[in-house]
Amino acid sequence: MTLELRRVIIFTDEMATMAAFYGGVLGLEKAGEESGWVSFAAGAVEIALHRGGSMTGRRAPKLAFFAADVAATRDDLISRGARMGRLLGSGDLAFCDGKDPDGNPFQISNRP
Repeated sequence: MTLELRRVIIFTDEMATMAAFYGGVLGLEKAGEESGWVSFAAGAVEIALHRGGSMTGRRAPKLAFFAADVAATRDDLISRGARMGRLLGSGDLAFCDGKDPDGNPFQISNRP
C-alpha cells in the first residue's frame, strides 16, 4: 500500500472570501468546484476549501490521501492500529475519515 498526499482541506464559513484569496491573491488555478467545495491546484497537493466553521485549535485542516480502493485501504489501516470511521460516499466517490494519535483528522478518498 502506498499513500500519496493529494489535498489539504480547510474548513471555512467564508467560501467566497477564501476562494478569492486562494484564486485571486495567491493566483492558484481552480481545480474543481462542487456545492460547498472549491479546490485549487498547488503543485502535487491541492488546497481544498470546504464549507463549515473553522474552529482554530479545535478543527484542524484535514489531510486527504488518495487510495484507489478505499475499503481495502481502510481495512489495512485498521489492521495496523489506525482509528478509522465508517466507509462513506455516493456514486463513484468513496471516503473514510480517521484520526492520528493526537486526534488530528485525515481522510482516505478515491477523489482523483
